[in-house]
Amino acid sequence: MNSSTSLHGFIIHLQEGKMKLLIWLSILLCLFACHFTEARVIPEGVPYDEPPAVPYWPYSTSDFWNYVEYFKSIGAYNHINEMARAFFAHQPLGDTLGYETNAGHEH
Repeated sequence: MNSSTSLHGFIIHLQEGKMKLLIWLSILLCLFACHFTEARVIPEGVPYDEPPAVPYWPYSTSDFWNYVEYFKSIGAYNHINEMARAFFAHQPLGDTLGYETNAGHEH
């Protein structure tokens, strides 16, 4: 009976050891996961020290609307968005598009 009790005790001890090992491995896995998922810190002001340059629009307002109609007819809406950013950056509402307008600069 004594050998049966010691065998039973050994099995319980072995199961407890497995449980402790499983807990420690889980903790290590969590630590590694946290380490690899941390976001990289970008220092303030870098790389965006200067505001983006205002896109260049060398054409007239009527040219803009003609291009809009053309791009609508062929379904190229992404081109309309890009062109609108360039066109409206030269208007007084350019500030709301993420560009800084030059004070005193006539459009």
